[in-house]
Amino acid sequence: MAEDIPRNFLFVRVLEWVFRKLVHGRHALRHQTILKIGLVVVSIFILVTLLAQYSWFTPYDPVYYRGAPRLQGPSIHHWMGTDQLQRDEFSRILAGGKASIIVAFGAVALSMMIGSLLGWISGFAGGFLDRSLSLTMDAIYSFPSLILAIVLVAMFKAGIGPMIFSVGFVYIPTYFRVTRAEVLQVREATYVEAVRAVGASNVRIILRHVAPNTVNAIMAVASFNLADAILTVAALSFLGFGLPPPAPDWGFDIQNGQKFLQSGSWWLITFPGLMIISLSLGFGLVGEGISDLVNPKRKRR
Repeated sequence: MAEDIPRNFLFVRVLEWVFRKLVHGRHALRHQTILKIGLVVVSIFILVTLLAQYSWFTPYDPVYYRGAPRLQGPSIHHWMGTDQLQRDEFSRILAGGKASIIVAFGAVALSMMIGSLLGWISGFAGGFLDRSLSLTMDAIYSFPSLILAIVLVAMFKAGIGPMIFSVGFVYIPTYFRVTRAEVLQVREATYVEAVRAVGASNVRIILRHVAPNTVNAIMAVASFNLADAILTVAALSFLGFGLPPPAPDWGFDIQNGQKFLQSGSWWLITFPGLMIISLSLGFGLVGEGISDLVNPKRKRR
């Protein structure tokens, strides 16, 4: 009995899924070129983000350094030029990905937990509760995600916490819809009816027999949401709802650099923009690869 308890938790199921697909599924991964490329790109960004917090990794201090000419173009000493405050742009690029990655992972984790839980309950319970939750999620989904995120983050102080909540909130209906659709297919299955017939509780049925069958779909959606979250975080920072200056942030650096674009300082928006696109593309490739991996019907020949 004690050995069965840990298996009731979703995070254990997720770890089992990852272990099964990436370790025991090495033969399947051998042909997943898209997934491999995406994992390499994302891993590089995450590694750089982890190392950027150490002063020895960044060439100059991304916030307080003032030892270079103002608005200097890329050179041997400053590979990505300097901004109007004489700060090294390359150092700010290295440090600027931290906020985007933390917010993206935090927002997706938050929305995945809440949306999936509500989807399990709604799909399994049915009736009035199902209709109420579905109408609520449809109402949230009807708002443009970026506008809703702006409204929510504007209600709080600027910071990573409010951004995680705001971005995560707009993705809850996505996980709710996906999870509910999967549960509606599983709850009438023969093995679920058999378990119910022997007296298993609804909680046990959901955690042991319904939820594990939704993990594949949830993981595929999460990887795509990470790509969209990177763009949403950059948009919020660009509009002034990100980290307070002078903290390094890709979206804020683009907003700051656009004022100097007409004077020829193209590097101020080009390099942060390339970072945002590259990271978002990396997560998109991972999502595409996972979708092919868990759904054989989508596999490319």
